[in-house]
Amino acid sequence: MPLTQEQKKQYKSIGHHLKPVLIVADNGLTEGVLAELERALSDHELIKVQLRITEREDRIAAIEELCKAGNAELVQIIGKMALIYRKNPKANKNLSNISRHNG
Repeated sequence: MPLTQEQKKQYKSIGHHLKPVLIVADNGLTEGVLAELERALSDHELIKVQLRITEREDRIAAIEELCKAGNAELVQIIGKMALIYRKNPKANKNLSNISRHNG
């Protein structure tokens, strides 16, 4: 289910203070990156991803792939940073960036 503008706005303000938990370099979406993506989304729901990819089109493609692979929603892209979200119905309140912020 796509995020509403209101949710995106809220998540952007939370995401602003987050540090990137995932870094995608030139070797792209390796198994390790995808495993870490899965873990990070499960734990935190809302994560910031840094893309160390020079070409803008390649970055956009990598972000789209990440979202598809992680079954996640893109919240925003700023430069080489992307903010992505996936709801976890059984989220750990201590780890989830959403729960911690709303708590």
